[in-house]
Amino acid sequence: MLVILAFIIVFHIVSAALLFISTIDNAWWVGEGFSADLWRVCTNSTNCTEINDLSGTDIFEDYSIMQAVQATMILSTILCCSSFLIFLLQLFRLKQGERFVLTAIIQLLSCLCAMIGASIYTDRRQDLHQRNYKIYYLLQDGSYGYSFILAWVSFAFTLISGLMYMILRKRK
Repeated sequence: MLVILAFIIVFHIVSAALLFISTIDNAWWVGEGFSADLWRVCTNSTNCTEINDLSGTDIFEDYSIMQAVQATMILSTILCCSSFLIFLLQLFRLKQGERFVLTAIIQLLSCLCAMIGASIYTDRRQDLHQRNYKIYYLLQDGSYGYSFILAWVSFAFTLISGLMYMILRKRK
């Protein structure tokens, strides 16, 4: 039982780390000489423009969409960390044989938020390419970066973690 518990704790910490990295790091959309994330657009390592600075211009018309992605990814990270703390509290408070239902629900909500954020970003990125917006970093050929991929991986990890908490019963 101790091995299973250690595995679940490590799995949850890895999920939270993936959410932190995918939310913070500047690699959602990358190309030669530029990178963009949820917060800024960088044409090189020193020339970065915050996305909220572009909100009033014609360069970036879909600022509210980026705010939705930012909010869901932050909420997902907060929920994942909260569910870990609740898990630790329930570990010592629950009677034997009870399930970690509250932890599972919060972790599954974290999973849902990560999925919504990554889905919105994927959908809007495709729309922007099809409508040919004049966003200077979209005109360059690029691809999804590792932070975007980590967002989808963290979705899978939080889903698996939430399901493990639903199944897990406190035993001796």
